[in-house]
Amino acid sequence: MSAAALIDLSRERAYLRDLGRAFGGALVFSIPLLMTMEMWEQGVAMDRGRLLAFIVAGLPLLYGLAYYAGFSDRRGLANDLMDTAVALAVGFLTAGVLLSLFGVVRWGDPPREALGRIALQAVPGAMGALLARRQLSGDADGGETQEDQASYVGELFLMAAGALFFALNVAPTEEMILIAYKAGALNVLGLMGVSILLLHLIVFRAGFAGQEEADRPAHAFFHFTLPGYAIALGVSLFALFVFGRIEGHSLAGVVQAMAVLGFPAAIGAAAARLLV
Repeated sequence: MSAAALIDLSRERAYLRDLGRAFGGALVFSIPLLMTMEMWEQGVAMDRGRLLAFIVAGLPLLYGLAYYAGFSDRRGLANDLMDTAVALAVGFLTAGVLLSLFGVVRWGDPPREALGRIALQAVPGAMGALLARRQLSGDADGGETQEDQASYVGELFLMAAGALFFALNVAPTEEMILIAYKAGALNVLGLMGVSILLLHLIVFRAGFAGQEEADRPAHAFFHFTLPGYAIALGVSLFALFVFGRIEGHSLAGVVQAMAVLGFPAAIGAAAARLLV
């Protein structure tokens, strides 16, 4: 066998290994959602326009994760697009197999219901697939990556990805709405204050590019912390919209729910460097 053929074979084996790790990442990251009853119900009841909006909005997010992390070490526009498409396919396949094993999706179910349940779980699974190399690979820290060279806009993108990942784990649950209902104005203000404080503290422990600005706390606060919290609130509002949590609620109720969901979203935004 020629040297070129051996190199090609080695690359194919490496890609298969990366693909297997992508399935592992999809499984690890999406298990909480795959085993959540509210997600099963949302897959059936959710307006198909919102479901489509969720998937379409997830595509640039997945591409960004492919660019900054990716489940394989192949880089470049074409490879990043391929990683995005493959990760989404991994998300669909993982969700389909697991929901079938759980008995949530059964043979003979109306296609609309089965596809809705699977499609809703595909984006979180795809996120896990794209993060697998960073989270599950023993040699992921071996070299400098696109993420290590992220610009300021890139850092904000990573915050959005972390916020969405954390928010998705609680946004569809009834407990989130119950907390928002029980919380008074002072509770909400206190929660927002704690969210901002934790975001600010974690950012400078998680390897963000702004860490070198820790000696200028005021600048760092306005440069990273406040934009990060605004992103967390925006992601929270989007998640509330997708899961139909803002319909029939007053503006005050929506703000309370957004602040409550903004707490885990802010933690996710702050810890994005630990995830991605």
